[in-house]
Amino acid sequence: MLGRVNHIAIAVPDLTAAAAAYRDRLGATVSQPQALPEHGVTVVFVELPNTKVELLQPLGENSPIAAFLDKNPSGGMHHICYEVDDILFARDRLVETGARVLGDGQPKTGAHGKPVLFLHPKDFFGTLIELEQA
Repeated sequence: MLGRVNHIAIAVPDLTAAAAAYRDRLGATVSQPQALPEHGVTVVFVELPNTKVELLQPLGENSPIAAFLDKNPSGGMHHICYEVDDILFARDRLVETGARVLGDGQPKTGAHGKPVLFLHPKDFFGTLIELEQA
C-alpha cells in the first residue's frame, strides 16, 4: 500500500529563519512560503534529490502546530508523509484494521494540491503519519 516517502515535516517557531538556515547554511533549494488555512499552517519545502523536507509554522491561533510548538518550543519533527496510489482504498483498509484517521476521515487538499489524510500517532508508535495520493 505505501509508496515512497513524499516528505518529512519539521515544525518550526520561525519559518523565515528555518528556511534561511536550510538555504544559506546547507545550500538547499527552498520554495516560497505557502499558506494553507485549511490545515492551519504556512509551509516551505526544502527540495532534495530523493524527497523533500517540509518546514511548518502555525497559521492562526487554532493551528495544530501551535500546540506542538508549545510542547517543543525549539521545533522538531512533526510527521512523515507517505504516498499511496488510492487514498480512499488506503483509508478504508486502515480503518478496517483499527487505525484512526484524524479529522472527519475525508481527504483534504494538501500543499501539493493532492488529497491527504492524517493517521493518529498512537496507532503508529508515536509518529503522526500523513498519506498523500500519488
